[in-house]
Amino acid sequence: MNAREFEHGFRELVAQYQSADENPQSVSVSGCRHCSSCHFCEGCDACYRCTHCGGLIHCSHCTRCRGCENCHGCAYCIDCVNCSGSKYLVRCEACADCTYCFGCVGLQKKDFCILNQPYPRSDYFELVKKLRQELRIPD
Repeated sequence: MNAREFEHGFRELVAQYQSADENPQSVSVSGCRHCSSCHFCEGCDACYRCTHCGGLIHCSHCTRCRGCENCHGCAYCIDCVNCSGSKYLVRCEACADCTYCFGCVGLQKKDFCILNQPYPRSDYFELVKKLRQELRIPD
């Protein structure tokens, strides 16, 4: 095998993979592509071990998340990107080990923040409820 043969073979394998809609080891997934070991998900692409999620791309070990991309070990997150180990985030990016954040970017180990600013727990839920309504983000 030479470099040319290798490149040709590699391109063929990539094309075969991209055209397949297989979801190995997954249970009750609908409209998902290239997901592995996922359960009860809809419309996800290239995810691993996610459950009860929808519209995820390149995520792993997520639970009850929607519309997230490249998130790992998250739960109950909506429209987040590159987040990990977090719960109850909405429209956050690059947050790690955070809980209850809305529109935050780059936070680590923070709770009850909106646009990276901390709020008292009671104020946080009141503001988020209002923002979700105005931004039309479903519960």
